[in-house]
Amino acid sequence: MSATHEVFNQAPPLTGFTTADDPALLEALRRDGGGWGEAEVRALGARAGSEEVQERARLAEAYPPVLHTHDRFGHRVDEVEFHPAWHQLMAEAVASGQHAAPWAEPRPGAHLVRAAKFYVWAQAEAGHGCPVSMTYAAVPALRAQPDLAAVYEPLLASRAYDYGLRPPLGKRGLIAGMSMTEKQGGSDVRANTTTAVPAGDGSYVLTGHKWFTSAPMSDVFLVLAQAPEGLTCFLMPRVLPDGTRNAMRLQRLKDKLGNRSNASAELEYEGAVAWPVGEPGRGVRTIVEMVNMTRLDCVIGSAAGMRAGLRQALHHTAYRRAFGAELVDQPLMRNVLADLAVESEAATVLAMRLAAALDRSEVGDAAEAALRRLALAAGKYWVCKRGSAHAAEALECLGGNGYVEESGMPRLYREAPLLSIWEGSGNVGALDVLRALGREPGVLDAYFAEVEAATGADARLDAAVARLRKLIGELADPDRAQVLARRVAEQLTLVLQGSLLVRHSTPAVADAFCASRLGGDWGHAFGTLPAGLDLGPVLDRARAKEER
Repeated sequence: MSATHEVFNQAPPLTGFTTADDPALLEALRRDGGGWGEAEVRALGARAGSEEVQERARLAEAYPPVLHTHDRFGHRVDEVEFHPAWHQLMAEAVASGQHAAPWAEPRPGAHLVRAAKFYVWAQAEAGHGCPVSMTYAAVPALRAQPDLAAVYEPLLASRAYDYGLRPPLGKRGLIAGMSMTEKQGGSDVRANTTTAVPAGDGSYVLTGHKWFTSAPMSDVFLVLAQAPEGLTCFLMPRVLPDGTRNAMRLQRLKDKLGNRSNASAELEYEGAVAWPVGEPGRGVRTIVEMVNMTRLDCVIGSAAGMRAGLRQALHHTAYRRAFGAELVDQPLMRNVLADLAVESEAATVLAMRLAAALDRSEVGDAAEAALRRLALAAGKYWVCKRGSAHAAEALECLGGNGYVEESGMPRLYREAPLLSIWEGSGNVGALDVLRALGREPGVLDAYFAEVEAATGADARLDAAVARLRKLIGELADPDRAQVLARRVAEQLTLVLQGSLLVRHSTPAVADAFCASRLGGDWGHAFGTLPAGLDLGPVLDRARAKEER
């Protein structure tokens, strides 16, 4: 028999890289006070791109969690079994401080460094980022109840991943989740019907059903329920101090489009014990601290997904030949790749700027807090929405090779829509932009102070700022405000991204962004950058390995 299966014109496996080889990321670290963490970010990026971690990422999704409601004797256990790869990824994420290090080790740039670590690590596997993010976000919300925070915060911030159902205060480290969504309310948590009845000893007894509880095997949860005073936030442990299981009954795990490595459950509280967090009846105000932190991670996660998809597209097209030349050298493909690179960098620079604003707001900078309030709402709307389109185009760069599971591209593609939905889908985000503009007038001054730092550097950006001011003025008509909400959120983000790129990126990247996103000469698909742009430096920057 003669051999007929000769493999050629295929890209080699993409392993052994580092996700920290990213000029936009490293420049942001150095620019905004996080340079001290660069070595740790680089080390984590090298781990994320290693063959070992890439294989763990594959296994964690290929073998999703399994729910065991009862043991073989008929006892209720409500346990979720994960593949060992999940626990290995979680252990490294926690050890690197992605879950809560800025709260335990506060210093200038701490949240920025943590954001950079989350960004480089999420490029390996996104699903386990959910409990990591929720643990990070739980700490500021828990501080609304100082007595609980004093006990639980050190364990939430511990760098020990101590998996298993045991009393939380006896563990070396804790993971936190949140349980808010009910089937009749969705994002409208005020419609929740789960009840909380005082037990007389400071605790409450909760009864009700939750439609989505992500990472149900976390150690503690922040839960919303209707107390006599109104909707209230509670801290609920999986295991009670005496070692008995709390009455949290896992009904089933959700069969999701993506995020398969992470368990999401429907559950019932059948007289579950919990302790109030914050002022009774002010649960939304308490939990919003957690929501804003996880929204930041949605932006970071979308930026990470874009960078991972871009890397795959650049790698494949550098090795694949078609019509007599490498794909990367074909003019139309170069336009697509450059467009993907511009979108990716714009997302990254915005995500890191939001993290820097968080750092400064934590030490009392009111202007940075105001900027973060508006830019986070708008950025979460736009960047997360762009993530799905970016993943689809990056996948298409690989052609049929990108459509098969072994490429890893379907995992990116399935994951992208989650970040647009999580913590409020598009309409919720756009309405939050309107809420910020209507109730907190200082946010607009802070926003324009930021974007106008680039005044005079690019005429297209200056014109876009003027158009945005006019558009925001139209919100005074209440009949038009909601109709314009998405457009306003989009333009707020694009103008801010343009300003950041003009000030901080290379001229070629800023020129491509302003010419397309702000100049009006841009089609609706990726790969429609206007003629005359210098795309070489854009692509060189996207695949750069910075000199150390």
